[in-house]
Amino acid sequence: MAHDKGLDNVAVHWPRTNQYYDPVAPAEFVDFGAIADAPEIAAPTGALALHIAKTGTVRATAYTELVDLLLGLEGVLYATDAAAEDEDPVIDPDGCAWIAGGLERFVEGHEGGDLVTFDSVAQVMRNAIAAGRLAEQQLRWLDQRLAALRDEAGNPPHWTFARSELAVLAGFYRRCAERGFAVFADY
Repeated sequence: MAHDKGLDNVAVHWPRTNQYYDPVAPAEFVDFGAIADAPEIAAPTGALALHIAKTGTVRATAYTELVDLLLGLEGVLYATDAAAEDEDPVIDPDGCAWIAGGLERFVEGHEGGDLVTFDSVAQVMRNAIAAGRLAEQQLRWLDQRLAALRDEAGNPPHWTFARSELAVLAGFYRRCAERGFAVFADY
């Protein structure tokens, strides 16, 4: 799925009460700023946490392929299913809980250090699938998804995330779910 502009996921009040969704006040996320101030925090983690604290928004473009791979769908952060169904690209609070849960399970399962790469994501997913039902079928599906993300020369995407950064990302969606907010996909 290619989109020309960047993607922002904006916390909004749910359900909408008029023609437009009302953004949630950044004060609902102000505590994320404390994460940015922690001395041992990775720079990308601090930048994400500070942006969330100031705006109640995630600049989601960098995370779309990863989230789609982890959750097994396409266009998750673009809210493409909601757009087709409701004409509004919105992730409802239940969808936010689902996204948060997938990210939280991944962060817990990523034991290979704080650096998250394409290869480490593939390994975590293989480990998780191997222990489940229909492992062989799901491993084939995973291999197809991973191959589709490689470029023409067979090179993987250049993902490099801090594990803590993904924990903050999960925290944004968890906060939305817990407080009954939705997320509007603005692109």
